[in-house]
Amino acid sequence: MASIRTAREDEADVLAEIGLRAWEMAMLSVGETRPMLENASRAFLNFTHSRWITISVVEMGGVPAGWAARERLDENITDFWIDPQYQRRGLGSALLIEVEEELRSHGFEKVALETHARNRAAVDFFEKHGYGVNWLTVSYNPKLDRDIQTIGLSKQLVEPAGTGYGQEF
Repeated sequence: MASIRTAREDEADVLAEIGLRAWEMAMLSVGETRPMLENASRAFLNFTHSRWITISVVEMGGVPAGWAARERLDENITDFWIDPQYQRRGLGSALLIEVEEELRSHGFEKVALETHARNRAAVDFFEKHGYGVNWLTVSYNPKLDRDIQTIGLSKQLVEPAGTGYGQEF
């Protein structure tokens, strides 16, 4: 059974390993990732050690299976990683629902995230959960130390109030 909780400082290395494995799988469509592997590993270790308090962990049978982070504790999901061995078991959906509920409870009306545009599995996953594409761009990714084609997605968490036009019943 899946459970979701806040990360603990002592598990930063385990979370970095999960992130790196999921990142490697997601980057297959980009091409050769070997040259980026060392930078990515350092970035995951740095992030999980310095920002663990912003991370929500999904567990399966008491074992961390993935995590999501809101680095600035705003409406942006900055990281969302499910260990490849645990993918397609509903853990990502459970984690996403929990993060969305947390955002809603803190008064946020929308949630936003970005991923590389060739990560079709991620784009499909978020679209299946009601996210829409807002933009597409090419930008420098410091974690990868190269330009990456990036796609931005968002979802309304709260229905907007009436527009004031027409008669409301």
